[in-house]
Amino acid sequence: MNYWLMKTEPSTFSWDDLVRDKKTGWDGVRNFQARNNLKAMKKGDLAFIYHSMEDKAVVGIAKITKEHYPDPKDNEWVAVEIAPEKKLKRPITLGEVKADKRLSEMVLVKSSRLSVQPVRVEEFDMIIALSEKKIKE
Repeated sequence: MNYWLMKTEPSTFSWDDLVRDKKTGWDGVRNFQARNNLKAMKKGDLAFIYHSMEDKAVVGIAKITKEHYPDPKDNEWVAVEIAPEKKLKRPITLGEVKADKRLSEMVLVKSSRLSVQPVRVEEFDMIIALSEKKIKE
């Protein structure tokens, strides 16, 4: 199994939209590296859903339910189908990720603009563990 992070602007399509719709085609990606990542996804892989722009936080986990197929808007590109797996206990902000030295090599930190990116299993597990800890006040 592989792990991924998929960025979305919540005003366009949010975690709550995915939960409401129960599944969606993840299309509209127009970056060659992100397209290659979509092509590498396998059915059953898990992906963090990351709200970009306002929230800048990992908010949930989706499952890849259909491997890449031609993007319905442009056959030169590809899409995958995803379904919600589970919401994180609490969102993990980009600031928290950047502050944790164990996550310093994460693509989200090193190449933050990439809309579909791989996540190492250790990073995936660490983000989930962080979401289960309460924030110190």
